[in-house]
Amino acid sequence: MRDIDELRELRDFDTGAPPLDDATRQRARARLLAAIDGPAARVRPRRPVLRIALTAGLAAAVAAGVLVAVRHDDGTTTHRTAKPPATSAPAMRNVSAQTVLKGAAAYERAHARTASPRDDQFIYTKEIIKETNQKTGVTKSYVDENWRSVDGSQRSWIMEIGHGWWSPPLKKGESVWPPQDWGTLRKLPTDPKQLILSLKNEYGGHTTSLDDLSDEDWSQIHFSLAGLLKLVPVMPEGLRPAAYEALGMVPGVKVVPDQKDAKGRTGVAITYVDPTLPKGSRSFGGYFIFDPVTYEFLGFRDQRTSGDGAAMKTYTQLSYLDSWAVVDRVKERP
Repeated sequence: MRDIDELRELRDFDTGAPPLDDATRQRARARLLAAIDGPAARVRPRRPVLRIALTAGLAAAVAAGVLVAVRHDDGTTTHRTAKPPATSAPAMRNVSAQTVLKGAAAYERAHARTASPRDDQFIYTKEIIKETNQKTGVTKSYVDENWRSVDGSQRSWIMEIGHGWWSPPLKKGESVWPPQDWGTLRKLPTDPKQLILSLKNEYGGHTTSLDDLSDEDWSQIHFSLAGLLKLVPVMPEGLRPAAYEALGMVPGVKVVPDQKDAKGRTGVAITYVDPTLPKGSRSFGGYFIFDPVTYEFLGFRDQRTSGDGAAMKTYTQLSYLDSWAVVDRVKERP
């Protein structure tokens, strides 16, 4: 019945309505193919491990099995018709997720700094995190400084909400997602479609068309793209724009207007509604906040919990990358 309802919804879109955007059309096609294949249950691949959290609290939440919570406070639905970009924030309610993420990719290509670090160097990042207790309203700020080995052969210094530790190099044969070493990152495709297909094929099988991807495949791909964008603040040239555009191709990615970043600026956010999860469940990803006019990336909004039962505390996290540099030694500041 779910697939029949989806097709009826698709029919209603085509009757006297503007054309569907690419993301909606892609999702409808995937559901139709799933319906043709029959009711057999699909085996969902095991999610890759997120090794290091550059956004404060995220790795601890994933390791504990607590996914980042998303609150959809604008009440919009997943199916939206793309309209031309606006020049003011209120009109952003009518802009599609693809428009925002293509704009973000274009901004990144035009303004991003590039780097060509040596294997024996380190990527230094300084991140600012503002965390508010949702019950008490108390806000605390943290400055996290990280030194990540370029080729992964040396131990790295990682900080999370003001606490730091030494992260050892990967052992022989080990691999994680997202990759942290520059050599592996450089091998990832900088074409958005090919990036999606490489992520899918990494989990098994061989797919050459986005039309063959199921809801489960798209859920896995979103998880990987969100992890890449959230946990790797500095990338080889062209990779971040490709990841933005690839994220815009994921069915279920939507726009949430009027979101505040850590500096108090009002932006437009991108989040994800995962159709494979039970109704009411929270999907991984949080909010990616962008300037509503230029599409410059402003920062993240996440939710973190600590403790259990009655002692559980819930925090809203706002974070952004303050600065980064290539340095020769761990703990060396630019």
